Amino acid sequence: MSKKHPITISSWTLGDQCKFEDRVIAAKEAGYDGIGLRAETYVDALNEGLFDEDILAILDKHGMKCTEVEYIVQWAEDNRSYEQKYKEQMCFHMCDLFGVNHINCGLMENYSVEHTAQKLKELCHRAGKRVIGVEPMPYSGLPNLEKAWAVVKASGAENAALILDTWHWVRANQPYDILTKEQAAKTVAIQINDAYERPYAASILRDESMHDRLAPGTGAKDTAGFVKMIKEAGVDPKAVGVEVISDEILGRGLNEAAAYTYENTKKVLAETWPELLED
Repeated sequence: MSKKHPITISSWTLGDQCKFEDRVIAAKEAGYDGIGLRAETYVDALNEGLFDEDILAILDKHGMKCTEVEYIVQWAEDNRSYEQKYKEQMCFHMCDLFGVNHINCGLMENYSVEHTAQKLKELCHRAGKRVIGVEPMPYSGLPNLEKAWAVVKASGAENAALILDTWHWVRANQPYDILTKEQAAKTVAIQINDAYERPYAASILRDESMHDRLAPGTGAKDTAGFVKMIKEAGVDPKAVGVEVISDEILGRGLNEAAAYTYENTKKVLAETWPELLED
């Protein structure tokens, strides 16, 4: 297993309709180093009747780890729901349980840089030593690298960071030459995938994100170019998440979805960053 840069099958790649051990087995047999879990898929495991010690035992049985924790949202709201507050605490617990030190976070609501930065600073304070990685998404309140970086910098929080995703990068129409060394140093993890040449309409772009992504290197958007940018800028990803949210691919079955996404990820990394497959 890659301990420094675990190749991780992100939670959504295997959907939300499988049992926990089936998720672990599919990932292991495909060749992944770790699995990602959202708060929801962790709770699903608990609702199977598993306790934390059972979850850890299943991971240990198959020589796997949870290496990616997701997903705190609505953190810039002045009046957050108890559901979101509980979800935040659940993510903190998952980090401690699995030994993961960063949390993927998104923000759909659109606020000023100043307001968002203050709320990020507060979230980072609550997170303690855990790193809060904000993920720019083109249909969100942090639509691109420019605003996400402005918020991270303005927060002044040492544990505020970025998480960069191929699909979100290309759908924000960003070239592969704008990531600076400073931004790279504050990028805690990456997620890779691919996309069709033509996007969905702007009003339904999120539907494409949640249903119709492609495996790394199988689309029109040069996953290899994205990975090269990440490497050359000096990013040290604590996880290399493979987030291929695809109804069609998942429809082939859990094991095939895991095997197909890993096979294509391995091809891209062998070409662009083979060290990630060796460490």
